[in-house]
Amino acid sequence: MTEVHGTVAEGFEAVREEFAAVAEEAGTQLAAYVHDRRVVDLWTGEDVTGDTLTGIYSSTKGAASLVAALLTQDGVLDLDRPIVDCWPEFGAAGKDRITLRDVLSHRSGIIGVDDGLSADELADDAVIAQRLAAQAPHWRPGMAYGYGGFVTFAVVGEVIRRITGRTLQAHFTERVREPFDLDVYLGLPEDREDRYRTILASLATPEEQAAFWANVPGPNSLLGVAYGLNTDPPLDQVAFANTRRVRERGQASGGGVGSARGLAGMYAAAAFGLHGRDPLLTAATATEFATIHTIGGDLVRGASSAFGLGFEAKGQQYPFLSARAFGHAGSAGSEAFADPITGIAFGYTRRRFSFNWSYPEHDRLVAAVHRAAVSRRTGKAA
Repeated sequence: MTEVHGTVAEGFEAVREEFAAVAEEAGTQLAAYVHDRRVVDLWTGEDVTGDTLTGIYSSTKGAASLVAALLTQDGVLDLDRPIVDCWPEFGAAGKDRITLRDVLSHRSGIIGVDDGLSADELADDAVIAQRLAAQAPHWRPGMAYGYGGFVTFAVVGEVIRRITGRTLQAHFTERVREPFDLDVYLGLPEDREDRYRTILASLATPEEQAAFWANVPGPNSLLGVAYGLNTDPPLDQVAFANTRRVRERGQASGGGVGSARGLAGMYAAAAFGLHGRDPLLTAATATEFATIHTIGGDLVRGASSAFGLGFEAKGQQYPFLSARAFGHAGSAGSEAFADPITGIAFGYTRRRFSFNWSYPEHDRLVAAVHRAAVSRRTGKAA
């Protein structure tokens, strides 16, 4: 069993035991809040502490979605206004009716570009947006959905920049990260680089990796376009977060950096409030962004999943959570969400990829936190 560091509140001892049973030795972190109180703060790994930062990949989308929700709440963004109203160039090739709601719910057909985006281009949302402006959708907007892994929030960010004159990253820093002193960054400052720990490749054998890649669609498939496989060389996802340019710019679809404390704290701040501050989101805004907009088979990834606006619908993934739970996982194995009904905010990071992007420990850890929270509230075993 892996050596575990950190603390849990009374009643959450079983979470520590579950974490020890499933934690990755190379480094993992787990944090959880019940409303505004942190009740779990654990970590493993020789070079990892509770303050360690690492790449959070698509958990970045949760941070970016929070910015979109705040600006919608403010009346700055209109989710149903055609994007061309503020970004005329985006209307090329049949995209003139696409709205932010389409993009946030992965129904726009905008998942990448036909001739590929290099790793260097994918580090910069402004470059991605420029390339996407001329790109035709990969299906008729609104008729189906497919996950836009590396490009979704470049579109959202360009709309925000054109309407407000400021970047999505700047809004996140000033509205979310700094007021709540959160270790989640869309743009990691140079003076915090010493806390970053690299993402590590899978330990899968060559035979296991060959068997996995033999079943992956080709580079010019929808999955290939969405995940940068239609470039030469194909995008190396492990190297992506370990590139200083990616961390510095904080690409809003997958370039974020954070800790489990930071992720759990971000969702607690969004749904419940922290440090005596009110929640970032009103109940009405949280409900709108958590409400399922997209469900069923994903044209890009093949599997069935469910999305609200930007956020994954976590109640569909973990049925013991409420229908209003919202959050986002990431490729290296991060997971984070809030459940406004049960009062849980959850954050998890890991440094080592799974070769098949499968992280069964999520189910066990989320269930353990939920059981402890329910037992503490009701005095009965969940």
